[in-house]
Amino acid sequence: MKQEEPLSKAVFEEIKNLTTEARNPATLRIDKQSVSEILHLINDEDLKIAAVVRTEISYIEKAVKIVVQAFKEGGRLIYVGAGTSGRLGVLDASECPPTFGVSPELVQGIIAGGFKALVSAQEGAEDRYAKGAEEILALHITPKDVICGIAASRRTPYVIGAIDKAREVGCKTLYVTCTPRKEMKIKVDVAICPVVGPEVVMGSTRMKAGTATKMILNMITTTAMIQLGKVWENMMVDLQMTSQKLVERSKKIVMQATGVDYESAEKALKQADGHVKTALVMIKTGVTPAEAHDLLKKGEGFVHRAIALHR
Repeated sequence: MKQEEPLSKAVFEEIKNLTTEARNPATLRIDKQSVSEILHLINDEDLKIAAVVRTEISYIEKAVKIVVQAFKEGGRLIYVGAGTSGRLGVLDASECPPTFGVSPELVQGIIAGGFKALVSAQEGAEDRYAKGAEEILALHITPKDVICGIAASRRTPYVIGAIDKAREVGCKTLYVTCTPRKEMKIKVDVAICPVVGPEVVMGSTRMKAGTATKMILNMITTTAMIQLGKVWENMMVDLQMTSQKLVERSKKIVMQATGVDYESAEKALKQADGHVKTALVMIKTGVTPAEAHDLLKKGEGFVHRAIALHR
């Protein structure tokens, strides 16, 4: 698709056989069922999602390795989507700075229709192929960056426009869609295709498709951040103390990881300027904040490596 298409029979022909637009045989009578029966039906369908996502792990692994390499070389991960898919990309991107202590520039999300689309539907915006290309270029992308298209139905023009332009620039490209791989005609480096089947309510991809997408985006960024040393054991040791909850969580992490009491954890964090990793290395090795920082630098940000370097 090289230009925007009007809403016409051509679009109807394109979407009529999509998995995401099919009727779910298990929910044909849902409008006549009780609240309890409806809830059980929704839950039954949701139970299938994790197993479907598991079938895509080999592709998710390829995507993660591309993202990690990009981060190491100074590149970014940029999600592009429309509607629910776009909101999920923006959501995942916005959670990375407070969780992993990274710059907001590292993982970004753009959505068809812009900021307004985050809080109210701008459905027509998804049909603008040229706008997708324009808005991805506005982020000054380079071949170092990874662009991840998200479209449950696969066919979203805005997303395809951004992906096509990213490929022209030389970026690595990923695509998350809930349609079968054999139907994936868009050229990308890695396609992740969890086929969750027809929705409980026909075409409502905010449901199973949205859940599968959220799981996959979580897997990509969480695994990538772990590979960059943002987690020690299973604790988020690069979090930013931007709220009282996160301040107290930081103290809890230091206490659990080192066995010190509340006051000692608080003191170490103060000496470390609120940096959990530095506080952990200080306590574990008995070094000064400056020395802990140096050990972390030599250990490429990994706490276990920094501690091992001191031994």
